[in-house]
Amino acid sequence: MPVSRRTALRTIGAAGGLAAASGTVHAVGEYEDDERKTPKEKDVPDDVPTLGAAVRVAHFSPDAPAVDVLIDGEQVLAEFAYGEVSPYLEVAPGTYTVTITAAGDPGTVVFDDQVTFESAFYTVAAIGELGAETFRPEILVDAGSALVRLFHAAPDAPAVDVLADGEPIFQNVAFEESTDYLAVPAGSYTLAVTPAGDPETVVDSFEVDLDLATAYTANAIGYLEPPAEFTERAFEVAITVDGDLEA
Repeated sequence: MPVSRRTALRTIGAAGGLAAASGTVHAVGEYEDDERKTPKEKDVPDDVPTLGAAVRVAHFSPDAPAVDVLIDGEQVLAEFAYGEVSPYLEVAPGTYTVTITAAGDPGTVVFDDQVTFESAFYTVAAIGELGAETFRPEILVDAGSALVRLFHAAPDAPAVDVLADGEPIFQNVAFEESTDYLAVPAGSYTLAVTPAGDPETVVDSFEVDLDLATAYTANAIGYLEPPAEFTERAFEVAITVDGDLEA
Protein backbone atom coordinates (compact mmCIF):
# COMPACT_ATOMS: atom_id res chain seq x y z
CA MET A 1 0.00 0.00 0.00
CA PRO A 2 2.47 2.70 -1.08
CA VAL A 3 1.29 6.15 -0.06
CA SER A 4 2.85 8.56 -2.53
CA ARG A 5 2.44 12.33 -2.42
CA ARG A 6 -0.32 11.99 -5.00
CA THR A 7 -2.11 9.30 -3.02
CA ALA A 8 -1.94 11.43 0.12
CA LEU A 9 -3.29 14.46 -1.73
CA ARG A 10 -6.08 12.40 -3.26
CA THR A 11 -7.08 11.13 0.17
CA ILE A 12 -7.04 14.65 1.58
CA GLY A 13 -9.20 16.02 -1.19
CA ALA A 14 -11.80 13.32 -0.70
CA ALA A 15 -11.80 13.70 3.07
CA GLY A 16 -12.71 17.37 2.94
CA GLY A 17 -10.32 18.48 5.65
CA LEU A 18 -10.39 15.43 7.92
CA ALA A 19 -6.66 14.95 7.64
CA ALA A 20 -5.92 18.49 8.69
CA ALA A 21 -8.00 18.05 11.82
CA SER A 22 -6.64 14.65 12.80
CA GLY A 23 -3.64 16.07 14.61
CA THR A 24 -5.88 17.20 17.46
CA VAL A 25 -9.02 15.13 17.18
CA HIS A 26 -7.24 11.81 17.80
CA ALA A 27 -4.61 13.00 20.29
CA VAL A 28 -5.97 11.23 23.36
CA GLY A 29 -2.72 11.11 25.33
CA GLU A 30 0.79 9.72 25.46
CA TYR A 31 2.18 6.82 27.42
CA GLU A 32 3.79 7.40 30.81
CA ASP A 33 5.64 4.09 30.72
CA ASP A 34 8.58 3.19 28.52
CA GLU A 35 8.02 -0.51 27.95
CA ARG A 36 6.06 0.06 24.74
CA LYS A 37 9.03 1.73 23.06
CA THR A 38 12.14 0.25 21.55
CA PRO A 39 15.47 2.05 21.93
CA LYS A 40 15.07 3.46 18.42
CA GLU A 41 11.82 5.21 19.27
CA LYS A 42 11.51 8.69 20.67
CA ASP A 43 8.90 11.40 20.89
CA VAL A 44 9.32 14.02 18.21
CA PRO A 45 10.96 17.16 19.66
CA ASP A 46 9.74 20.67 18.94
CA ASP A 47 12.43 21.18 16.31
CA VAL A 48 11.70 18.24 13.99
CA PRO A 49 14.11 18.56 11.05
CA THR A 50 12.56 20.07 7.95
CA LEU A 51 13.25 16.95 5.92
CA GLY A 52 12.11 14.48 8.58
CA ALA A 53 8.91 12.49 8.92
CA ALA A 54 6.92 11.86 12.09
CA VAL A 55 4.59 8.87 12.42
CA ARG A 56 2.16 7.74 15.08
CA VAL A 57 -0.20 4.74 15.22
CA ALA A 58 -3.86 4.72 16.28
CA HIS A 59 -5.94 1.58 16.97
CA PHE A 60 -9.52 2.36 15.92
CA SER A 61 -10.72 -1.11 14.86
CA PRO A 62 -13.47 -1.94 17.40
CA ASP A 63 -13.53 -5.71 17.00
CA ALA A 64 -9.77 -6.19 16.78
CA PRO A 65 -7.71 -7.43 19.75
CA ALA A 66 -4.55 -5.76 20.96
CA VAL A 67 -1.85 -5.82 18.28
CA ASP A 68 1.89 -5.60 17.84
CA VAL A 69 3.26 -3.21 15.22
CA LEU A 70 6.55 -3.81 13.41
CA ILE A 71 8.47 -1.55 11.04
CA ASP A 72 10.94 -3.32 8.77
CA GLY A 73 10.69 -6.35 11.06
CA GLU A 74 11.47 -4.47 14.27
CA GLN A 75 8.72 -4.25 16.89
CA VAL A 76 7.86 -0.65 17.75
CA LEU A 77 4.57 -1.18 19.63
CA ALA A 78 3.47 -4.14 21.74
CA GLU A 79 0.06 -5.01 23.20
CA PHE A 80 -1.37 -1.94 21.48
CA ALA A 81 -5.07 -1.89 22.39
CA TYR A 82 -8.23 -0.46 20.85
CA GLY A 83 -8.58 3.28 21.39
CA GLU A 84 -4.88 3.90 22.00
CA VAL A 85 -2.81 6.46 20.07
CA SER A 86 0.97 6.31 20.21
CA PRO A 87 3.32 9.29 20.49
CA TYR A 88 4.90 10.48 17.28
CA LEU A 89 8.06 8.65 16.25
CA GLU A 90 10.70 10.43 14.19
CA VAL A 91 11.75 8.50 11.08
CA ALA A 92 13.72 9.27 7.96
CA PRO A 93 11.51 9.78 4.88
CA GLY A 94 11.37 6.60 2.86
CA THR A 95 9.51 3.35 2.25
CA TYR A 96 9.03 0.92 5.13
CA THR A 97 7.40 -2.47 5.56
CA VAL A 98 4.67 -2.09 8.16
CA THR A 99 3.44 -5.31 9.77
CA ILE A 100 0.53 -5.62 12.21
CA THR A 101 0.02 -8.89 14.08
CA ALA A 102 -2.11 -10.14 16.94
CA ALA A 103 -0.37 -9.23 20.20
CA GLY A 104 2.16 -11.88 21.14
CA ASP A 105 1.27 -13.96 18.08
CA PRO A 106 3.63 -13.08 15.20
CA GLY A 107 2.08 -15.81 13.06
CA THR A 108 -1.30 -14.06 12.93
CA VAL A 109 -0.62 -11.23 10.50
CA VAL A 110 -3.51 -8.85 9.80
CA PHE A 111 -1.51 -6.42 7.67
CA ASP A 112 1.85 -6.57 5.94
CA ASP A 113 2.72 -4.09 3.22
CA GLN A 114 4.96 -1.19 2.27
CA VAL A 115 4.16 2.39 3.22
CA THR A 116 5.99 5.48 2.01
CA PHE A 117 6.43 8.43 4.37
CA GLU A 118 7.50 11.83 3.08
CA SER A 119 8.38 15.01 4.95
CA ALA A 120 5.19 15.30 6.99
CA PHE A 121 3.38 14.23 10.15
CA TYR A 122 1.31 11.06 9.74
CA THR A 123 -1.25 9.02 11.65
CA VAL A 124 -1.44 5.36 10.65
CA ALA A 125 -4.93 4.49 11.88
CA ALA A 126 -6.09 0.87 12.03
CA ILE A 127 -9.78 0.96 11.07
CA GLY A 128 -12.51 -1.40 9.86
CA GLU A 129 -13.46 -4.77 11.31
CA LEU A 130 -11.65 -8.08 11.37
CA GLY A 131 -14.96 -9.96 11.26
CA ALA A 132 -16.09 -8.13 8.15
CA GLU A 133 -12.61 -8.45 6.59
CA THR A 134 -12.41 -4.65 6.28
CA PHE A 135 -9.51 -4.18 8.72
CA ARG A 136 -6.89 -1.91 7.17
CA PRO A 137 -4.57 0.99 7.98
CA GLU A 138 -5.72 4.43 6.84
CA ILE A 139 -2.94 6.97 6.34
CA LEU A 140 -3.73 10.54 7.46
CA VAL A 141 -1.48 13.54 6.89
CA ASP A 142 -1.71 15.52 10.11
CA ALA A 143 -1.65 19.18 11.01
CA GLY A 144 1.97 20.06 11.69
CA SER A 145 2.84 19.22 8.09
CA ALA A 146 2.67 21.94 5.47
CA LEU A 147 -0.80 23.52 5.49
CA VAL A 148 -2.36 25.14 2.45
CA ARG A 149 -5.70 26.76 1.63
CA LEU A 150 -7.22 28.60 -1.35
CA PHE A 151 -8.81 32.06 -1.30
CA HIS A 152 -10.69 33.04 -4.49
CA ALA A 153 -10.49 36.83 -4.89
CA ALA A 154 -10.65 37.18 -8.70
CA PRO A 155 -14.00 38.89 -9.41
CA ASP A 156 -14.50 37.82 -13.03
CA ALA A 157 -13.24 34.26 -12.65
CA PRO A 158 -15.66 31.31 -12.38
CA ALA A 159 -15.48 28.70 -9.66
CA VAL A 160 -12.10 26.97 -9.86
CA ASP A 161 -10.31 23.75 -9.01
CA VAL A 162 -6.67 23.56 -7.95
CA LEU A 163 -4.55 20.53 -8.83
CA ALA A 164 -1.24 19.58 -7.24
CA ASP A 165 0.95 17.49 -9.51
CA GLY A 166 -2.17 16.69 -11.52
CA GLU A 167 -4.36 15.63 -8.59
CA PRO A 168 -7.24 17.86 -7.32
CA ILE A 169 -6.83 19.28 -3.83
CA PHE A 170 -9.47 22.06 -3.97
CA GLN A 171 -12.65 21.82 -6.00
CA ASN A 172 -15.42 24.19 -7.04
CA VAL A 173 -14.21 27.21 -5.06
CA ALA A 174 -16.17 30.33 -6.06
CA PHE A 175 -15.31 34.03 -5.87
CA GLU A 176 -15.12 35.27 -2.24
CA GLU A 177 -14.81 31.73 -0.90
CA SER A 178 -11.85 30.38 1.06
CA THR A 179 -11.22 26.73 1.84
CA ASP A 180 -10.15 25.09 5.06
CA TYR A 181 -6.46 24.35 5.43
CA LEU A 182 -5.34 20.97 4.14
CA ALA A 183 -2.28 19.19 5.51
CA VAL A 184 0.13 17.99 2.83
CA PRO A 185 3.66 16.59 2.85
CA ALA A 186 6.29 19.29 2.61
CA GLY A 187 8.01 19.49 -0.74
CA SER A 188 7.87 20.96 -4.23
CA TYR A 189 4.63 20.87 -6.23
CA THR A 190 3.29 22.06 -9.55
CA LEU A 191 -0.05 23.74 -8.86
CA ALA A 192 -2.55 24.31 -11.66
CA VAL A 193 -5.74 26.39 -11.53
CA THR A 194 -8.58 25.24 -13.79
CA PRO A 195 -12.27 26.08 -14.21
CA ALA A 196 -14.28 23.82 -11.89
CA GLY A 197 -14.77 20.42 -13.49
CA ASP A 198 -12.52 21.20 -16.47
CA PRO A 199 -9.03 19.87 -15.66
CA GLU A 200 -7.84 20.28 -19.25
CA THR A 201 -8.19 24.09 -19.25
CA VAL A 202 -5.32 25.44 -17.17
CA VAL A 203 -5.79 29.12 -16.27
CA ASP A 204 -2.54 29.39 -14.34
CA SER A 205 0.26 26.99 -13.43
CA PHE A 206 3.22 27.56 -11.16
CA GLU A 207 5.79 25.85 -8.96
CA VAL A 208 5.62 26.12 -5.18
CA ASP A 209 7.82 24.90 -2.32
CA LEU A 210 5.97 24.06 0.90
CA ASP A 211 7.89 23.83 4.17
CA LEU A 212 7.10 21.64 7.16
CA ALA A 213 5.07 23.28 9.94
CA THR A 214 4.23 26.30 7.76
CA ALA A 215 0.79 27.51 6.64
CA TYR A 216 0.15 29.04 3.23
CA THR A 217 -2.71 30.67 1.37
CA ALA A 218 -2.94 30.48 -2.41
CA ASN A 219 -4.71 33.76 -3.27
CA ALA A 220 -6.37 33.82 -6.69
CA ILE A 221 -6.35 37.51 -7.64
CA GLY A 222 -6.69 39.82 -10.65
CA TYR A 223 -8.83 39.59 -13.78
CA LEU A 224 -9.24 36.80 -16.29
CA GLU A 225 -10.08 39.53 -18.82
CA PRO A 226 -8.51 42.75 -17.47
CA PRO A 227 -10.27 46.04 -18.34
CA ALA A 228 -8.26 48.42 -20.50
CA GLU A 229 -7.19 50.51 -17.50
CA PHE A 230 -5.98 47.45 -15.56
CA THR A 231 -4.15 45.40 -18.18
CA GLU A 232 -1.27 44.76 -15.76
CA ARG A 233 -3.60 43.10 -13.26
CA ALA A 234 -4.15 39.78 -15.00
CA PHE A 235 -5.24 36.66 -13.14
CA GLU A 236 -2.52 35.12 -10.98
CA VAL A 237 -2.08 33.15 -7.77
CA ALA A 238 -0.19 34.96 -5.05
CA ILE A 239 1.19 32.73 -2.27
CA THR A 240 1.32 34.13 1.26
CA VAL A 241 2.84 32.60 4.40
CA ASP A 242 0.26 32.77 7.17
CA GLY A 243 0.71 33.44 10.87
CA ASP A 244 4.35 34.49 10.58
CA LEU A 245 5.23 38.01 11.80
CA GLU A 246 8.46 37.93 9.81
CA ALA A 247 6.87 36.85 6.50
